[in-house]
Amino acid sequence: MKRRMEISELIFKIVAYFFLLIFAVLCVYPFLYAIGASLSSDGALTGGNSIVLIPMVGEGDTLGFGASLKAYEWAFTNTEFWVAYSNTLFMTFFGTIWSLFYSILGAYALSKKRIMGRRGWNFFLVFTMWFSAGVIATYNNYTSTGRVFAAIAGMDPDQWLTSIDGKWLIVIAMGMNATNIILLRNTFEGVPAEIEEAARIDGATEMQVLTKVYIPMSKATIATVALFFGISRWNGYFWAMKVLGTSQEYSWPVQVYLRDFLETYTTIIKPTVEEYDANDWEAIYGSKGFDATPCAYAIVVCSVIPILVIYPFIQKYFAKGVNMGGVKE
Repeated sequence: MKRRMEISELIFKIVAYFFLLIFAVLCVYPFLYAIGASLSSDGALTGGNSIVLIPMVGEGDTLGFGASLKAYEWAFTNTEFWVAYSNTLFMTFFGTIWSLFYSILGAYALSKKRIMGRRGWNFFLVFTMWFSAGVIATYNNYTSTGRVFAAIAGMDPDQWLTSIDGKWLIVIAMGMNATNIILLRNTFEGVPAEIEEAARIDGATEMQVLTKVYIPMSKATIATVALFFGISRWNGYFWAMKVLGTSQEYSWPVQVYLRDFLETYTTIIKPTVEEYDANDWEAIYGSKGFDATPCAYAIVVCSVIPILVIYPFIQKYFAKGVNMGGVKE
């Protein structure tokens, strides 16, 4: 027999679903707006009128509902955009693999009670979550790493910005995340010791125990951590902008390229009058009939698509992986 819901429980569910619906709309609306803006004309975005969701196109002050694919035509034929896109794919793919590699090794070592100074190493790992070195110290660390790379390559360390490919610096020097290592460590600690003992009796080495026992039994947490690393690399902007700068535009990820595009060709990030006049979009691309602001939104939409495609395949591991790694029994 179905239990009759009490009034207080019914009110709670109504209020909960209401706020959940509002939260969902707030999350989805920016993406829907970006799609609508990318299909609209520049006048609908920068003029007196503006779109809300439905794309609007028109000439001059006359706007009407409709859609235009000119922004996407520009994006798909823009070499600079695809170079930046390939840089982001490179940094995300190799950065995620590199971060997972040493995070798994570190978490496996810290999960072993027999390791000398285990409590101290775990304390130093957690300490980095409480206190960070700061922006200046972190920047100096990255630039010093760049000089080391240049010296290894037999080049002038002081000219590392022009002598090495900055993408590898982003991949190797920016992969540490204490939270993800702790998630993996807690999951490894939950693997029954009897299984490891059985593997060692069969003659398994330390690396075989890790690859044949711990990793297969921790797939959910590893997939979750891989998602965290991948999203952080895909959305990485600040340090890529600061470290690479204007001297390595060919290594820019798509986020840095988009920022430069907004500053140069649109009024979304308001430039100075002199800068805007010197880099007027219509003077450079006006003959093609493309508008800058819709093109910027087209870049945003194209940048989000890979995450939207990959996330549904990893979502089933998300809650399980966080629960396994986030709770220590």
